[in-house]
Amino acid sequence: MAKKIIFMGTPMFSVPILKSLYQNGYPIECVYTQPPQKSQRGQKINKSPIQKISETLNLEFRSPNSLKENKEEFEHFKSLDADLAIVVAYGQIIPKEFLNLTKKGFINIHASILPKWRGAAPIQRSIMNLDKETGISIMKIEEQLDTGPVCNIYKINIENNLNVEDVSEKLSSLASEKILDNIDDIYEGNANFVEQDHSSATYASKIQKSEGQINWKEDAKIIIGKINGLYPTPGAYFMVNGERYKILKAEIGQAQGKPGEVLSDYLEISCGDKKSIKIKEIQREGKKAQSIGEFILGTKIKKGSFL
Repeated sequence: MAKKIIFMGTPMFSVPILKSLYQNGYPIECVYTQPPQKSQRGQKINKSPIQKISETLNLEFRSPNSLKENKEEFEHFKSLDADLAIVVAYGQIIPKEFLNLTKKGFINIHASILPKWRGAAPIQRSIMNLDKETGISIMKIEEQLDTGPVCNIYKINIENNLNVEDVSEKLSSLASEKILDNIDDIYEGNANFVEQDHSSATYASKIQKSEGQINWKEDAKIIIGKINGLYPTPGAYFMVNGERYKILKAEIGQAQGKPGEVLSDYLEISCGDKKSIKIKEIQREGKKAQSIGEFILGTKIKKGSFL
C-alpha cells in the first residue's frame, strides 16, 4: 500500500521539491501553504507559489491562517492518517499537538548546515556572513525551532558573487533530488537521525528592512555580501537627498578614495578598505531596475559626489 504524504510549504524554494515528489510517484494526500496575500494597494490577491503548483497538479491544498488552537484543522489533519509530513519553508510554527499525527513524524528540509543558521533567513545570513559553503539539512521537527535530530546534510560552495536567488535555486534543486532517498530510508527504517551539537548553534533572525542601509566605511566584501544577501528584497541601499537607491548587482573594484566617494561616472564607489564596488544594476525608489549604463544617462549622481 502506498505511503501517504502531507506536504507543507509556501515560497518558490518549496516548489521543485513538491514537483519532484509528485513526478516520482509519491502520493501527496494534502498540501498546506500560507493563505493568499493582498498586494500593497489591495487590487490583487497573490497566491503562494505552492498554491499555484498545487492547483496545476490538481492536488488538494489548504491554507489556514494559523494552525495554533485550530481544532477544525487539527481534526482534518488527523483524518488524513498520513505516514509522513514533509515541511519546506512553510512559514508557520507547527503546534506540538500536530507532531504526533503522522506515523513517521514530520521531516523538515532546512536551508543551512545545522546547527548553523537555525531560523527564518538562513540563506540570507549565510551570504551576508561571507560563508564559503552552505547546504540543506534533512531533520526531524521537534517543538523548538530547528533543533531536531538530523539524518543527512548536503553541502554546496557559495561561489563568488552568488546572490540569494542563485543559492536558493541550487539548494532547492539539490533538495528535490536528495529528499527521495531520504523518504525511502525513513519508510524502511534505515534513516539514522543524530542529535545536533546545540552548543554550536547560530541563529538566522528575520531580515529587517533597516539592515539594508549601506555603510561605506565597511570593507567592500562586506558590502557585496549585503547586496547579494538581501537581493532582491528588501535590498541593500543608499540614500541621496532623501531618496532610496537599491543596489541589485555589483562587484569589487580596486579604485581608492574616501569612503562613500563616487570615483567614476559609472558609479564606482569607494569603501572603507581602500577598495571599491562597481555597481552593475540599480533601482531608484519607485522606478524599474536599470543597468548602470541606463541609469547614468538620467542621474545627477556624478564623479566626486559623496554618498
